[in-house]
Amino acid sequence: MAKQTVRDLDLKGKKVLVRVDFNVPQGKDGSISDDRRIRAALPTLQHILDQGGSLILISHLGRPSGDPEADKPFRMDRIGQRLAELIGRPVKKVDDTVGEAAKAACAALQPGEIVLLENVRFNKGEKVPKKDEATGSVDPKSAAKHEEFAKELASLGDAYVNDAFGTCHRDEASMVTLPRQYAPEQRAIGTLVEKEVQILATLLGHPERPMVAIMGGSKVSTKFELIENLLPNVDKLLIGGAMTYTFLLAQGRKTGNSLVEPDWVDKARDLLKRAASKIVLADDVLIANKMSEDAETRYISTSQDIPDGWEGFDIGPETVKHFSEIIKTAKTVVWNGPVGKFEIDAFSKGTRGIAKAMAESSAVTAIGGGETAEAVDKYGVAESMSHVSTGGGAFLESLEGKQFNSLKVIPDR
Repeated sequence: MAKQTVRDLDLKGKKVLVRVDFNVPQGKDGSISDDRRIRAALPTLQHILDQGGSLILISHLGRPSGDPEADKPFRMDRIGQRLAELIGRPVKKVDDTVGEAAKAACAALQPGEIVLLENVRFNKGEKVPKKDEATGSVDPKSAAKHEEFAKELASLGDAYVNDAFGTCHRDEASMVTLPRQYAPEQRAIGTLVEKEVQILATLLGHPERPMVAIMGGSKVSTKFELIENLLPNVDKLLIGGAMTYTFLLAQGRKTGNSLVEPDWVDKARDLLKRAASKIVLADDVLIANKMSEDAETRYISTSQDIPDGWEGFDIGPETVKHFSEIIKTAKTVVWNGPVGKFEIDAFSKGTRGIAKAMAESSAVTAIGGGETAEAVDKYGVAESMSHVSTGGGAFLESLEGKQFNSLKVIPDR
């Protein structure tokens, strides 16, 4: 069902709490290394301002420890500065979430103005209430703090918009408990979340065929549920990345020093038997004697064993050619996980090749996962994709068929 969107709300003169996902990559000094998530939120923010509303922005950044000194890089000051540059308006950043400074700033907010609250995870009330492992019951103090924090946040404004797809799989206060404080007609999703939900509905519903999924990354264990859910819907599943070596081990190959998950070999073998007509493994791989730019490297066929002391780091040119041919014939392609250690240039040719094939495809192309999004950005082809998801874990869990409480609390249209 289509959800109520920001376009359905009466925004004139309203102070709108927008849960954004400004959890951007940072350098060691806290500098912003990639502002894509901030840019992705601009259409929703600009719409609210254009309709005569004002903005109260809520986001997390990083994983604060509770130590004020160690958490300095996770303060929202630089986020506010970058947002002001992008949106062309002043952004008042306050050093609290629901304290007196935040209340005063929000009370004084006029139409067209923007307040950015401090990192929402600095407040312990944001966390999901703790449960007793033995009984499963919720700790009453934790639950009370969680509920009170949501109520205090809600008191700052008049309506709520969820435009933080990357956090939609979390049940934190700002995602689930906060919107419940408002009447249904005052809750909505933003344009970013709307687009994410629409592309996922297409991928899981009635995609144009043939549909191809490309799965990379390091571990079979973290992708197994996703693979199982996708297999009935796809015509081909191309497997690359380090998870390749667990599948090769399942086929009886020796994998040298390559990353494998011995406990998942039997499941990988069973999967190959059940879906032999759909699963396509690498034809060749790049192996190296160490994980380094100056490593000794060579390509070998996956019909050969990888020698001891050598490790697989990328798919080979024959695999790139084979995978690209399959992508070329597809009508829908979803890609999650790089197919090699692309951060090191010596091991990047496979991921670069797949990115190029995706960019040249006439299919609906969807990119999911932080590293995959980083790769298509790095190779300058992000704009050629139909959709690059801003949500890593949320995108994957959606493809696994999971439903999110953060979206359940938003009314259907």
